[in-house]
Amino acid sequence: MKSIEARIAEELGARDVQVKAAVELLDGGATVPFIARYRKEVTGGLDDIQLRKLEERLGYLRELEDRRAAIFKSIEEQGKMTDELSREIAVADTKARLEDLYLPFKPKRRTKAMIAREAGLEPLADLLLGDPTKKPQDEAAAYVNAEKGVADVKAALEGARDILSERFAEDADLLARLREFMWDKAKLVSKVMDGKQDSGAKFSDYFDAAEPIAKVPSHRALAMFRGQKEEILALNLAIDEPEDRKALNEAERVIAAQSGVADQGRAADSWLIDVVHWCWRVKLKLSLELDLMGRLRQAAEDEAVRVFASNLKDVLMSAPAGGRPTLGLDPGLRTGCKVAVIAATGKVLEFATIYPHEPKRQWDESIAVLAALCHRHSLELVAIGNGTASRETDKLADDLMKRHPELKLTKVMVSEAGASVYSASEYASKELPELDVTIRGAVSIARRLQDPLAELVKIDPKSIGVGQYQHDVAEFRLSKALDAVVEDCVNAVGVEVNTASAKLLARVSGLGESLAQNIVAFRDANGPFKSRQQLLSVPRLGPKAFEQAAGFLRIREGEDALDNSSVHPEAYPVVRRILAVTGKEMSAVIGDTKLLKSLRPEEFTDETFGVPTVTDIIKELEKPGRDPRPEFKTATFKEGVEEMKDLQPGMMLEGVVTNVAAFGAFVDIGVHQDGLVHVSALADRFVKDPREVVKPGDVVKVRVLEVDIKRKRISLTMRSGETPQNRQNTETPKDRPMARNERKFMQDNKPAQNRGGGGGGDNALAAAFAKAGFKK
Repeated sequence: MKSIEARIAEELGARDVQVKAAVELLDGGATVPFIARYRKEVTGGLDDIQLRKLEERLGYLRELEDRRAAIFKSIEEQGKMTDELSREIAVADTKARLEDLYLPFKPKRRTKAMIAREAGLEPLADLLLGDPTKKPQDEAAAYVNAEKGVADVKAALEGARDILSERFAEDADLLARLREFMWDKAKLVSKVMDGKQDSGAKFSDYFDAAEPIAKVPSHRALAMFRGQKEEILALNLAIDEPEDRKALNEAERVIAAQSGVADQGRAADSWLIDVVHWCWRVKLKLSLELDLMGRLRQAAEDEAVRVFASNLKDVLMSAPAGGRPTLGLDPGLRTGCKVAVIAATGKVLEFATIYPHEPKRQWDESIAVLAALCHRHSLELVAIGNGTASRETDKLADDLMKRHPELKLTKVMVSEAGASVYSASEYASKELPELDVTIRGAVSIARRLQDPLAELVKIDPKSIGVGQYQHDVAEFRLSKALDAVVEDCVNAVGVEVNTASAKLLARVSGLGESLAQNIVAFRDANGPFKSRQQLLSVPRLGPKAFEQAAGFLRIREGEDALDNSSVHPEAYPVVRRILAVTGKEMSAVIGDTKLLKSLRPEEFTDETFGVPTVTDIIKELEKPGRDPRPEFKTATFKEGVEEMKDLQPGMMLEGVVTNVAAFGAFVDIGVHQDGLVHVSALADRFVKDPREVVKPGDVVKVRVLEVDIKRKRISLTMRSGETPQNRQNTETPKDRPMARNERKFMQDNKPAQNRGGGGGGDNALAAAFAKAGFKK
């Protein structure tokens, strides 16, 4: 059996030595971002994607080895271990295979087969299976024994049947063959339960549906599983059954072939065929169905987690507007618009509440308040939450800019997703104790325009709402995957240690909540950090944590210019060698692209730092602390198009992608209800995965195909030549209604939110990212 490292190396297409080195680093407490960025020589350049897969597989294979050892021990203690079984257990490469091998030896309650063996009926079972020319009734007569509970020939044959059925059902090779056969051939059948047609209307597409289980898409599988959980749908697997009820179906033929049973007209053949029928219907069908339903759920969850993680990464890595003074507006009607003035550093300078809309309609007064705030604090940006009254508030900002052109403001519509979660959180109450929960929402909206990553890390990733069916996915699996995404994003960008929140610092490699709090406390007590080395003075931040974190922390205007770069302190001597060779000061070398490109990395390597690290260092010196995120840009919503009733088929609009699902992309076009671009309408070419074309945050141009105001559905296209008149129906008849119905299910995924003001509950439900972009 290959070692764990060898198996992982084979799966990753890497060398054993690379994987072994990475495993040693992980076991030593190193994080994936640290290994990927600062230990390239050690791992041979494994990147963060490979390392995440390695980390996941390492956990699975170690669990597999632990289970293998436990099973081996159990069978040994029973005194039933054989050389052949030992070899089978040793080479089993999945948990399912291990459990199949263990099944005959697994401690269980007394079965009918056990009772039959105790009654001495196993020789009868062996005889009839080994020599089908024997007549079952004649042979069974010799085993009738009332004292042993075998009252007659029928009872003897039933006991022999139970013994063979259990033997067949515990054959590991047969189970493996049947499992794959069913996965390839079975259909997932969904039926509505009696009397649930009305209450389960949102599952209507699945009231009478059948589809090959291997081809059921993730979102459809999770929808059906939810319907089953809510007792609306009944799910089962079905295979084609022969017209002759006595004939074997395809699954039963697999059992017969594996067990040596065949209908050749011999005396016991008919009885053995009945045993196969019994084994399938009583022993195997239900257990295999549960296995394959579990496999489908696992595959569906894997895909849902992948989609959520990919979308989350795109949102976290979306373009920041940067450190510019910002006015945050949290729109609302009756309770007013909440206003927060945020400095370039993210500090709250001032706040207010205005009432420009119904019922008070204090339009001019509101503009006066906003203009005064903008003048007083030299504001540059206006961040408008995209909830209830967002377009009305957008008009207010337009009027403000027209009346006061000297302000030179730029307004941007910002997703409110998760703002209510943050506003009411314990962390927000500690961060902004002087502010009412309603004002905190406006603060969050402004800050997430300045730096989406820095603000969104304060929110549980699941509340950012860019997934599909996350409430149907195992909590631990989803949280682990999303936490990994957040960690990778934060460390890819880097963190300014003197301004970062504790929540952001906690995501830095090697830190965590406790050390992050200690850093903030030390900063508050002693003033800004002057150097990275000073971090070692923070309580409980030792050399190991420093090694993991230092390269990802930035100190602007510190004592050493390198402290504001991704160059790790351990590699500063490499930079000193570069300075010595060039004969220039640090300030002259940094940013001198021509000089840096002329350097040969191999001339600065040593026993610790090889060409990969030196190359990274030279690249970093060209532009220290470069931000990998894209350039900031905004979408412009069409003037006069503010509600669904303003839409007309054929309109060309600009919008922002709010969510990407397996069946298409949702786009905010500024009418409080996102439109759906079905996967078939994303491009002029065939698109298998929507993420090939779009990602959350993208600014796109779309054409309106269809508007259904009653059902709040907007159909859009990104095809260059498609219009409502010539729309190309490339979906199958089943695909289109399925895709439409996803809106209902994804709406149900919305987390309960309570804004507590600033638009109230309506505003809370208006998040652009909330489960596929539904808006109130």
